[in-house]
Amino acid sequence: MGNLLVQTTWFIPFYGLIGAMLTLPWAMRLIRRTGPRPAAYINLLMSAIAFLHGSLVFILTWGKAPQQMVWHWLNVADLDLTLAMEISPVSLGALALVTSVSLVTLIYGLGYMEKDWSLARFFGLMGFFEAALSGIALSDSLLLSYGLLELLTLSTYLLVGFWYAQPLVVTAARDAFLTKRVGDIILLMGVVALSSYGVGLTFTEIGEWTETANLAPWSATLLGLALIAGPVGKCAQFPLNLWLDEAMEAPSPASLMRNSIVVTSGAYVLIKLHPIFELSPIVKEVLMAIGLVTAIGASFVAIAQIDLKRALSHSTSAYLGLVFVAVGLGRLDIALLLLLIHAIAKTLMFMSVGSIILTTNDQNITQMGGLWSKMPVTTISYIVGASGLVVLLPLGNFWVMGQWIQSFNSLPQWLLAFVLIINALSAINLTRVFRLVFLGEPQPKTRRAPEVNWPMAFPMVAVIIIALLAPLIPQRWQLWFAGTGSLATTAEVLQQPEMILLVLSGIVGVILGGTIALPRTWVRPVRSSSRFLQDFLAYDLYLDRLYRWSVVLMVELASKFSAWLDRYIIDGAVNLVGFGTLFSGQSLKYSASGQSQFYLLTILIGGALLLMLMINWSF
Repeated sequence: MGNLLVQTTWFIPFYGLIGAMLTLPWAMRLIRRTGPRPAAYINLLMSAIAFLHGSLVFILTWGKAPQQMVWHWLNVADLDLTLAMEISPVSLGALALVTSVSLVTLIYGLGYMEKDWSLARFFGLMGFFEAALSGIALSDSLLLSYGLLELLTLSTYLLVGFWYAQPLVVTAARDAFLTKRVGDIILLMGVVALSSYGVGLTFTEIGEWTETANLAPWSATLLGLALIAGPVGKCAQFPLNLWLDEAMEAPSPASLMRNSIVVTSGAYVLIKLHPIFELSPIVKEVLMAIGLVTAIGASFVAIAQIDLKRALSHSTSAYLGLVFVAVGLGRLDIALLLLLIHAIAKTLMFMSVGSIILTTNDQNITQMGGLWSKMPVTTISYIVGASGLVVLLPLGNFWVMGQWIQSFNSLPQWLLAFVLIINALSAINLTRVFRLVFLGEPQPKTRRAPEVNWPMAFPMVAVIIIALLAPLIPQRWQLWFAGTGSLATTAEVLQQPEMILLVLSGIVGVILGGTIALPRTWVRPVRSSSRFLQDFLAYDLYLDRLYRWSVVLMVELASKFSAWLDRYIIDGAVNLVGFGTLFSGQSLKYSASGQSQFYLLTILIGGALLLMLMINWSF
């Protein structure tokens, strides 16, 4: 039985796909009498089976050597395109994260979307979402991962545009789709370029090829830059970071998945492509530069947001910036742990946010307050999730940063200052949101806010327990502290000056976020400089306007020029030929008199003219 479960690991992504297909009769309203809830139950069942199957395989294969499952999809001449899956602790751990978060999200969504008329369609799309994410977790093939990332782009478009009757939702879905397509197209160029070197497209073969690859520096640089474009788009990193903000128009359960798992999938592919980045120092520097710019910029932008979901979505981009820096520095273990801790914490926080939005029917944090006594489970969920993202003892990020601190002596000097700034800014933002939403006097929209029903409260409590146990994961990851011979204790960690500074930065951020005046009226500053700074941060550094007046304008002008060229030059030439044919035909019809001597005279004159031209041409 155990061998059968391991051998059928490849089928786990199909559970979500089967659930999505089985919901079609309800989604298409072919079945109406039962209502849409049976479709939700089917997807819940399939997600539970996927989680159970993946967990059993994880237990059965723990401590064993990684296994590969390879299917030769296309074999023509010297082209061999294979689809491969890997069964290893890392891939199965990623799969367990995807299936567990999907399961609790579907339970949560059952309560959140209870009164929505398109409940069946939503659960079908979530099953499709889960299938693509599970496939990426198991994939050991760059070609397969690329195809699954494309499916994620499609599912993002469908879920962001779920409430398609609202014009803003349609615009957000279009922008999210097109922004991610930019990264996907450049990634496809990298895949094609990599295959042209004759290397197999499995991550294992890519790793072996990089050990002996002899590429020119510019070739290695261009190849690496093309391959990081896809993860940059999926992880909402600069300059493709605006889509995650607009994707918050989707229902909260979909936003939960997007901020916790979808961005993680892009970084997961980035980590697997790391051997290629080692071929070019420029690529590694670009990775770190992207992470630095995104983390700092998104942290400041998040502080200026008054929309609850957008404030947290920008913090997601900032946190993923740390992951990009870790990958650029070659610390893949730290990158994986950061992704794990972030996914758990953001799942909990977006559950809390969804509960608030459902209860108050509002997302403006300046119109909230006093919810801590009315929604205790929601409040605890936010506190535990936010604490897990800040370097505070004894939660998850404290231990992950403790592992990273050990290599700070051999890393650039600016790294410590960078991590201190991001940690402090993150603490300020999360504390600011907590003050405005949960503390203070109840506002009109929060005065009668009750706690959510059990389908939403139960998964929050379950994830709270998981988040409190999450610190055990980095401690048991076999990441040993240098010179200790065993896992470091709390006292040993706090003896490091860098770690003390990190903890202090989190405490300072919490204090600043708790003491800075936050008027709920949010009167605009009188001074033009202060007003510009507020708008500059609140409107995402005006990036959307910058793109509109640069990239979008160039595309628009090129489109207009192409339309003019097609209409007046190409069509004009074709129309001229047609007009000439018509004119000559209309003219020649008058020469058809029916008299043979006239035809003979015409032939003689034509022949004489042709002969004269030939004689003149020869001389």
